[in-house]
Amino acid sequence: MNLATLSLLVDIIEAGNLSKAAVRLDVSRSSVSQRLNQLERDVGQQLLRRTTRQIEPTELGWKLYEHGRAMRQELQAASESVSSLGQSLQGTVRLSVPSGYGQLAMSAWLTEFMQRYPDVTLEVVFDNDIEDLLEGEVDFAMRVMTEPPPNLVARNMGPVHYEACAAPALVAKYGMPRSLADLHQVPLITSNLTGQKLRLAGHRVGRSAELRIKPRLMSANFYFLRDAILQGLGVGVVPDYMVREPLQRGELVRLPFAAGSLDFLSKNKYLLYMPTRYQTRAIATLIDFLLEKAGAPGAA
Repeated sequence: MNLATLSLLVDIIEAGNLSKAAVRLDVSRSSVSQRLNQLERDVGQQLLRRTTRQIEPTELGWKLYEHGRAMRQELQAASESVSSLGQSLQGTVRLSVPSGYGQLAMSAWLTEFMQRYPDVTLEVVFDNDIEDLLEGEVDFAMRVMTEPPPNLVARNMGPVHYEACAAPALVAKYGMPRSLADLHQVPLITSNLTGQKLRLAGHRVGRSAELRIKPRLMSANFYFLRDAILQGLGVGVVPDYMVREPLQRGELVRLPFAAGSLDFLSKNKYLLYMPTRYQTRAIATLIDFLLEKAGAPGAA
């Protein structure tokens, strides 16, 4: 048994089946199967239980996987240390960020990082999907969610609270909503998920029925929503980072809801990555940089 055979076991387990491992390794499935069979003959025990679509490691399979992963990561770290000796931080980092928060807050942070480390290349994907991380298409992802997936390492970047706000012209036309119960009196602009949560929030305002809100616009694109709110097309219930600056400039007014009225919508920002994937110095440095930026005073 050597590192190459243990590395094969790591690749198979992380891929989930022999076919996907073969694609990752750019070899035939039969080659992967033959090498795995040889490894099992060498150790004298079954390492993987196969089904038609997936594999499940045995107890020994898991132990050898942990050893193989640790050895491979140590080798990668040693190789990177040698190749980067006396050189500035370099390499390519692939990351995925949500369209709203990514464009509003993280774009400036990523630009600053590139200015600080000119030899690092960034590949940035703007979307809200988690599959690109799970399938290995990116090194880490930033997501806004209530709870992170249990199979990922999650670094908390802080909370996201929600604001209820409107353009002064809309308040002049419809009056000032002062509670969740008043939202049925005005056109509403929010995301689809937030709209669903608001409808189910009737018990929070002492009602047995759903809130009778009248969504005029719902979308997953928060920039689109913000423009509509600024144009006075409806009352907005959106994440605070999207409307912080328009509120400070007086282009929008904050609705005088009771403190905590929108707490049930609050989420957290997380940096997510696979616990099994090796982090280069460039990846680790960018993660630490983003966490520092998110914790800085005045950060969105």
